[in-house]
Amino acid sequence: MEYVRMGSTGAQVSRLCLGCMSFGAGADWMLGEDDSRAIVRKAVEAGVNFFDTADVYSRGQSEEILGRSLKALNVRRDEAVVATKVFNIMGRGPNRGGLSRKHIHQSIDASLQRLGMDYVDLYQIHRFDYETPIEETIEALDDVVKAGKALYVGASSMFGYQFSKYLNRADQTGRTRFSMMQNHYNLLYREEEREMNPLCLEEGVGLIPWSPLAGGVLAGSRDSGTTRSKSALGRDRYHRPADQAVIDTLREVAEARGESRAQVAIAWLLSKPAVTAPIVGATKLSHLDAPLAALDSPLSLEEIAKLEAPYEPQAVIGALGPEDLAGRRPPIEFRLRAA
Repeated sequence: MEYVRMGSTGAQVSRLCLGCMSFGAGADWMLGEDDSRAIVRKAVEAGVNFFDTADVYSRGQSEEILGRSLKALNVRRDEAVVATKVFNIMGRGPNRGGLSRKHIHQSIDASLQRLGMDYVDLYQIHRFDYETPIEETIEALDDVVKAGKALYVGASSMFGYQFSKYLNRADQTGRTRFSMMQNHYNLLYREEEREMNPLCLEEGVGLIPWSPLAGGVLAGSRDSGTTRSKSALGRDRYHRPADQAVIDTLREVAEARGESRAQVAIAWLLSKPAVTAPIVGATKLSHLDAPLAALDSPLSLEEIAKLEAPYEPQAVIGALGPEDLAGRRPPIEFRLRAA
């Protein structure tokens, strides 16, 4: 396993991050504790030390399962890099979601209790909150770091100008700077290359892309009929002619290399500047094989150019506009799926 710095921090993380969104209950593709622990075990044995979860994943079950699994597998706390998130609605009431000081302080304590840990390594805001002043969110996150409950802070999908405002305001006020951006980025969705990726590269912020296989589409799940039946990413998106052209080209490159489509898709992400570690989710042990193999099989410049040639721009996926939010309540898709 290769280890790299987490953005411009001094922390070292594995080149792959294990995504734990599938741990828990609530959908037909999610896993119970025993199956989840088996996946954590395989990742740990392969050298993965970076784990991503969120409070909203299965209403906290994902955090609980990850924490218990790391403990059961005797993974030392100083060797594990654990990331979780805050923003989404976690119950009834006006203060159970968003990025207010109140919700952030309540949420970090609840996450630590579920994880069974004294601190998390990376605490991320899950989306942009249009109803809370940026200064309040930055100050609250800084308080969390100074209290020793998180070592670094990060963000997830939002517009580039929004993340730039967070970075600039943190610098102006001397507060803890965002170290990581967890954005939606894969061969079928490259809109992040317009603003977010260049911003992060220039500012020293690492990228940990979510959905690196486009909900399984880049792995060939539609061909096998195994696309997540309740995942909007795998079911409702990527049906444009240009998307099919990307998929066909990926198949050609993979066949020429004698590798799986999933391996080539991950290898493409690993070749991109600022990408620290793609977040790889798994519902079967075999789902980790291709990402792990990609670490030792880089693509040529010619192969990268061929894979990228068919792409056509599309509407933004992941970042939320003000029209998507009502009283800090994310749209139903995000409350249930919380991608």
